Amino acid sequence: MKTSRLPFLAVVVITVSPSILLAQVDTKWKIHDLNRPVPPVIDPGSASTQDSPGHPPSDAVVLFDGTDLSKWQHQDGSPAKWKVENGYAEVVHKSGYIYTKQSFGDCQLHVEFREPTPPHGESQERGNSGVFLMGLYEVQVLDSYENKTYADGQASALYGQYPPLANAARPPGQWQWYDIVFHGPRFDAGGKLLRPARVTVFHNGVLVQDNVQLSGPTEHGERPPYKAHAEKLPLGLQDHGDPVRFRNIWIRELN
Repeated sequence: MKTSRLPFLAVVVITVSPSILLAQVDTKWKIHDLNRPVPPVIDPGSASTQDSPGHPPSDAVVLFDGTDLSKWQHQDGSPAKWKVENGYAEVVHKSGYIYTKQSFGDCQLHVEFREPTPPHGESQERGNSGVFLMGLYEVQVLDSYENKTYADGQASALYGQYPPLANAARPPGQWQWYDIVFHGPRFDAGGKLLRPARVTVFHNGVLVQDNVQLSGPTEHGERPPYKAHAEKLPLGLQDHGDPVRFRNIWIRELN
């Protein structure tokens, strides 16, 4: 009957497409079971202000605390050459991207950045940088305050694929932040894609990317397909020639 087929169809979809679900109820535990393990207790940290960065959660890996870039390097393995002073790291033109020495996969990532002031240039030439999840999937960094550019290249866009749901950019010279939840792709032993990458982004506390599914790595002017890679790779920050500043970068691995 019509009313009995809908639950059946829902079960079929879940059975044949488990990759669409990022979490499922663990039915081995009774509802409200007092024997079920409780989550670990952590210190949630504190929020940042314009004058001072906040404190990361106690279970986070701190990637940059304002003192040095010892956890970062250039692609060739040489020490990061970006300028560090007054609690921030600033992109040095033509020094190159920097990458974490440690590799990461599924994660919650917090990054704070400040666009140059006074602003220079227009469109993509104004305060351009980027956060590269696994070094492949870019959340665009750009001065998008009263700066017209293509929608899938403005601040908090998943570059070349998804414009943000809203332009939440602050004026240049003010600290901004991204909170990113990333679930990387999965491949089988033969390199076949089993699960595409998914990304959620908050820009200055505003939801701008809502669990979107990437078609593959992000590139300028093209949308290349997935190529099999490890479940964990280094995180990257882009040198696009503009003196964008970063501070208070931390990451929580999601198991």
